Amino acid sequence: MSMLYQFYEAQRAMLSPFAEFASASSKLYSHPLSPLAHTLQAPRVSAGLNLMHRLSKEYEKPEFNIHTVQIDGVDVAVQQQTALEKPFCRLLRFKRFADDMPMLKVMKDQPTVLVVAPLSGHHSTLLRETVRELLQHHKVYITDWTDARMVPVEAGPFHLDDYIEYVQEFIRHIGPDVNVISVCQPTVPVLAAISLMASRGEKTPRTMTMMGGPIDARLSPTAVNNLAMNKSLEWFEHNVIFRVPTNYPGSQRQVYPGFLQHTGFIAMNPSHHAQSHYDYYMNLMRGEDENADFHRSFYDEYNAVLDMPAEYYLDTIRVVFQDFSLVNGTWWVNGELVRPQDIKTTALLTIEGEKDDISGAGQTRAAHDLCTGIAAQRRLHYDAMGAGHYGIFSGRRWRENVYPQLRTFIAAHQVRKATASKSTAPKTALKTSPKRRTAR
Repeated sequence: MSMLYQFYEAQRAMLSPFAEFASASSKLYSHPLSPLAHTLQAPRVSAGLNLMHRLSKEYEKPEFNIHTVQIDGVDVAVQQQTALEKPFCRLLRFKRFADDMPMLKVMKDQPTVLVVAPLSGHHSTLLRETVRELLQHHKVYITDWTDARMVPVEAGPFHLDDYIEYVQEFIRHIGPDVNVISVCQPTVPVLAAISLMASRGEKTPRTMTMMGGPIDARLSPTAVNNLAMNKSLEWFEHNVIFRVPTNYPGSQRQVYPGFLQHTGFIAMNPSHHAQSHYDYYMNLMRGEDENADFHRSFYDEYNAVLDMPAEYYLDTIRVVFQDFSLVNGTWWVNGELVRPQDIKTTALLTIEGEKDDISGAGQTRAAHDLCTGIAAQRRLHYDAMGAGHYGIFSGRRWRENVYPQLRTFIAAHQVRKATASKSTAPKTALKTSPKRRTAR
């Protein structure tokens, strides 16, 4: 097996002292008490060294750093807790605290959501803004997937089937009143998890929301889809799977390395990233701290990546992008056939971004063609106009357009109906605000 991962680690180790030197030197040319900071070229030199530092430094997993949230205009404390811990994932809960009884009652009556974050290279903190908005009107849980290089080989392999079992265990732990939100990659395994629960006669979540995911990757294929569809499974196994080096707890585990995924992200739009870094350099020179801080915040998240278990990665390539097992009705999970048509009582919302270059138009909406057991009036699709892939769960379009739709959809389905056929149409409810008090 190739030594690429080892070469990458050696390069990272060699660059680490340079990154620290660049950081220290940048401060030497920018600190007001330093004589060098008052030289003619100081802003240019400091900006250049700062950029070198950021291009050569290692990016650790960020924190959510959500400590307060406003509910009805009142600041409420938030504490991050671990509700369940598995070898490859932690189920996090963002527990909200209030001192007065009226606010406690408001929070108690709010719906519970489980956000299933993608296991596709970035950490779950990529959904920080998603969580922050949801906390205003919901009790929030999120999956926090573990970097595979940190999981000892003794913990065993992790397949796509294991991912599905994790999701089911988390749903059972929270309870059937939960509303499940899946963002991008998890839409497929989440739909499978809920389908299998329905087929067994288990209670399924009140609602499931699919956001920008490859339910049917054959529709409007993107560059990401084409790569997965045009290479053989053996090609991926021989060219992108490596063993974790000895300096990590997961030494010798086979993984798809995060640095390869990150390289792929950058390669999708290299000119954009180059321009972004040049703009950052100019912002530093001009003293435009707010713009520079925005750049740092974005790339601190974007550059922090994790390794994926090789088994899970290859399963996903095969099931989702080559065999199209879900839409073809040929997906067996631990001896059970995945049948989305068996879902009856869970309402469905699909969301797509007009300019999504990762999950093409119609790929997520395809869930409606599979979930035929859900009454039409309990299914809804929303197109986020002008939004790219990240815009459907972060940024202004998420806050102003997508989230209000999601929030209202969830609120409209909090009274569980005896049967789907007797349910009232949610579309009327979607035009009005929920009766309970909500933050503004």
